[in-house]
Amino acid sequence: MAGNDWINSYLEAILDVDTGINEKKSSLLLRERGRFSPAQYFVEEVITGFNETDLHRSWVRASAIRNSEERNTRLENMCWRIWTLARKKKQIESEEAQRRTKRHLEREKARREATADMSEDLSEGERGDMVGDISAHGDGVRGRMPRVSSVDMVANLVSQRTDQKLYLVLISLHGLIRGENMELGRDSDTGGQVKYVVELARALGSMPGVYRVDLLTRQVLAPDVDWTYGEPTEMINPLNSENEMGESGGAYIIRIPFGPKDKYLSKELLWPFIPEFVDGALGHIMQMSKVLGKQIGSDQPLWPIAIHGHYADAGNSTALLSGALNVPMVFTGHSLGRDKLEQLLKQGRQSREEINSTYKIMRRIEAEEITLDVSEVIITSTRQEIEEQWRLYDGFDPVLERKLRARIKRKVSCYGRSMPRMVVIPPGMEFRNVAPQDGDIDGEVEGSEDNSGTQDPPIWSEIMRFFTNPRKPMILALARPDPKKNLITLVKAFGECRPLRDLANLTLIMGNRDTIDDMSSTNSSVLLSILKLIDKYDLYGQVAYPKHHKQSDVPDIYQLAAKTKGVFINPAFIEPFGLTLIEAAARGLPIVATKNGGPVDIHRVLDNGVLVDPHDQQSIADALLKLVADKQLWARCRDHGLKNIHLFSWPEHCRTYLARVTSCKQRKPKWQKFDNAYVDSESDSPGSSLRDIQDLSLKISLDGEKNEGIGNLVLKSHETAVAQKNQVKSAPLKLSANEKPENCKFPGLRMRKFIFAIAVDCGSISDLLDITKTIIEAGRMDKDSQPIGFILSTSWSISEINSLLEKAGLKSSYFDAFICNSGSEIYYPSPSSEQNSSDSQYMVDSDYQSHIDYRWGGESLRNTLVRWAASVNEKAKDNKAPVITELDSGSSHCYEFSVRDPALVPPFKELRKSMRIQALRCHGIYCQNGERINVIPVLASRSQALRYLYVRWGMDLSNVVVFVGEWGDSDYEGLLGGLHKTVILKGRCQGASKIHNNRSYPLEHVVPTNHPKSVECEECNKEGIRATLGKLGVVKG
Repeated sequence: MAGNDWINSYLEAILDVDTGINEKKSSLLLRERGRFSPAQYFVEEVITGFNETDLHRSWVRASAIRNSEERNTRLENMCWRIWTLARKKKQIESEEAQRRTKRHLEREKARREATADMSEDLSEGERGDMVGDISAHGDGVRGRMPRVSSVDMVANLVSQRTDQKLYLVLISLHGLIRGENMELGRDSDTGGQVKYVVELARALGSMPGVYRVDLLTRQVLAPDVDWTYGEPTEMINPLNSENEMGESGGAYIIRIPFGPKDKYLSKELLWPFIPEFVDGALGHIMQMSKVLGKQIGSDQPLWPIAIHGHYADAGNSTALLSGALNVPMVFTGHSLGRDKLEQLLKQGRQSREEINSTYKIMRRIEAEEITLDVSEVIITSTRQEIEEQWRLYDGFDPVLERKLRARIKRKVSCYGRSMPRMVVIPPGMEFRNVAPQDGDIDGEVEGSEDNSGTQDPPIWSEIMRFFTNPRKPMILALARPDPKKNLITLVKAFGECRPLRDLANLTLIMGNRDTIDDMSSTNSSVLLSILKLIDKYDLYGQVAYPKHHKQSDVPDIYQLAAKTKGVFINPAFIEPFGLTLIEAAARGLPIVATKNGGPVDIHRVLDNGVLVDPHDQQSIADALLKLVADKQLWARCRDHGLKNIHLFSWPEHCRTYLARVTSCKQRKPKWQKFDNAYVDSESDSPGSSLRDIQDLSLKISLDGEKNEGIGNLVLKSHETAVAQKNQVKSAPLKLSANEKPENCKFPGLRMRKFIFAIAVDCGSISDLLDITKTIIEAGRMDKDSQPIGFILSTSWSISEINSLLEKAGLKSSYFDAFICNSGSEIYYPSPSSEQNSSDSQYMVDSDYQSHIDYRWGGESLRNTLVRWAASVNEKAKDNKAPVITELDSGSSHCYEFSVRDPALVPPFKELRKSMRIQALRCHGIYCQNGERINVIPVLASRSQALRYLYVRWGMDLSNVVVFVGEWGDSDYEGLLGGLHKTVILKGRCQGASKIHNNRSYPLEHVVPTNHPKSVECEECNKEGIRATLGKLGVVKG
């Protein structure tokens, strides 16, 4: 069979494995062969190669059948199943190859267009520069560890900050996080990342100049986890007490409640509750910033110098918080979704759709793309992460990044393009209590009389009880029983190498377990395979696999291995960094490690062991035997590791970290003037609260001229313009010019008991009119109650909104704010509009425009969008009229396009991808049933505008009720979660469902189901809305 020769040879090998059959047979029917004994080959080659645990179980059952005919029939079926798996794997590989080719072509095209826009080619200096300043992180010269440019530069940058008070926020959402006695290995979410973020927070909190560090995570009150994970605040014990701390100084774990209160959720199930965390974290940071500002004697809040997200879920949250507060964002991926997706596809067991369903992988990848859009700095542990993993993303191109960085150094315009700074900073380690072992195990392991006064750690006896001869050197592996950790290959290598078995013992620390049945199916399968291999090779008395250990036991385990002159091994197929290698080296253990990933960089610095191919079983055995047998080599590796280990200390890590973070261009909420006193929002008078709103004198008419000079890339459709004028009356729009802020009764947003945000995405003005009037009337039925505020949140421009109000007979003063152009602008009604009923006047929040200006591409972005629209029109050239036509939004932060036929336009994920591969950071919003496209800044959205109103005016998000339709614009998902209440109007906006037909991930992956703050309204009239609001406790039923 063409393309499957390799699997045919596998099947022939299975058929011919029986020693009693000498001649070759071409038939694949086992029942024609008589006797058949495929056990060894089947288990060791085929099963392991496909990593199919259910195949292994099937083989066990089939082998137990006494009837030879029935047994052979079942084994035959299993062979065909393997062949089917092989075909599926080939098919998936072919599809992925086509995807990679397409990605390569798209990226090459984007580079050409970006180069053309920037009007110059790479100079010789740019060509010589390395990706992400990689040359600064070591390029093959051992010990070249300064990660900025030199040690002096790091010291200078940090010393400039020692007299300041810095506030840092770290975010890590999944897993179980606490400062002491971490339950590492409890599940797949509570691993190395948990330890890293806690130790990072602890170390940063002890650095000079750092006043406070907050590590934000999820509060877990589930009955099946310890009560400590439900404590709202936990202080992390400092490394030392030399750093002067204020009343609230130091490092703290802050647990934010979000998601189901009584359930511990895996990271794949947290996505629908991210907005709820963001709102809760925003409240904490706002409050803490004010408190810290007062503590240090400042009249301004102490805003975070940066917010640092860890892993994709926290990265998405950090991007939203960074946008709401306008402070720099830092990100560490730990592991990346696109890399995991490729690894899973290579296994051939699951299709892309099946992987997405299990791991919510596309939502994770989109979150990582968002971090590229927003992050100032992305911290990686190794160069491999940059070169082989981040380059898989649309938002990061090493070639384009090199060019942009060179232009920045020469202070040349990048034409609206930007890339995050990739920085390699290896994780740190605390060495204060580390004492390398110089003694020998002889005479100590069984409590000899000479050492009777020194009691061995309890974990030693727990391990040594497994061994017949505990004095032999110990080969130590410390990893979860996860297939990617490759422990099965390690046991095979040990079991099949008789000299190694004679010289050494093997210790496997595989997390904690009570019973195998309580473990996840994947982990239990790996453990069972290991136990069967121990039995197969008769390794009893030579392999230890204790059931339990504490985190505090880990240093003692390393110490025991070092006393026996043993070796530490990490055989993982790929290791993002390899913190355990550093821990082992600090205790004087030589290492054997995978050559894939971070261990390469660690070995380059430490030179304390051997790198191996994790797929090569013989290579692993040879490396271990070499280190165990050659005592001189063992001693040299030990000495090299101890000599260079200080380069991985936490102080070294934190100095480099702070140098990078503090070198970011500092941002903070724009209305907080550096030289003006901060006024507490609780005591603001309505007049003073508006002092920073800039009143513009500008009259906009729908008949005004559009900005020309675009060329003929996009044809302006006269018919579309006429239709717009007919749909929306040409009512003049006035922006207040001379309004006195002290005369304003604003901000009513803070004074309202409840605020209704109308975000129903209707395809026509008339539908939006009807719904708006109905909601306002429903909210005003209780005349004796406190007035309800209203916000209109829509994709329409302020000109169109003004015409809508004129047509409906509604005054602008009925509303507290207008969120326009999909969240790129915020307007407030001018007080004069209430006094003068003939004119509606508005005040634009110019601070909001500055707030969202970060990475806005401006005219360069517009030119790229015009080219994109022209290419869509070119593909649909058979049509008489252009598919996409540029409109004048009247906004400097929104580029607007009209769509004649949405079916001819690529889905919004493709527009987003097209902009990202050209390093243009923006949100492309498909709205009005797909008939309009608004392109706005990356920090702008309608949901983010609501958070801005909270930050700016103190609007209580828990008192906001957001009205949405059954479907909505492409930013619809952002409106459905959070602390606010949601009313879903059934049957409304169903035409918008076609916008979501080609999403990267389904809405149900990100929208909370059966949420107590979300209620559906079946009858979209006053009575039906009132009844729904009664369920939410907003109005009396």
